[in-house]
Amino acid sequence: MAAPAKKGDKGKKPQQKEKKEGKKLSALYTISGDKIECKNRNCPKCGQGTFLGLHKDRLVCGKCKYVEFLRKEKTEEQKE
Repeated sequence: MAAPAKKGDKGKKPQQKEKKEGKKLSALYTISGDKIECKNRNCPKCGQGTFLGLHKDRLVCGKCKYVEFLRKEKTEEQKE
C-alpha cells in the first residue's frame, strides 16, 4: 500500500538533474617522447593522484576541500 501524500506535495514532479560532461584523462596529461607529465598540480594533503581543480581565482581539491588562492597580477596601468 502506498504512503499517503502530504498536503504540500500535490502536483510536484521530481526534477531530473542534467549530467555534466567530465574531463577525459587524456586532457590531464601531456606526452612528450618517453615522459608523461601532469598538467594540473597535485593536492599537498591528499598526495599523488588527487588533482587541484583550476577555478577563476583559486585551486581547489575536491576530496579534502584544500584551497590555494591565485595572486592577482597588477598591470602597470593600475599601479600608476
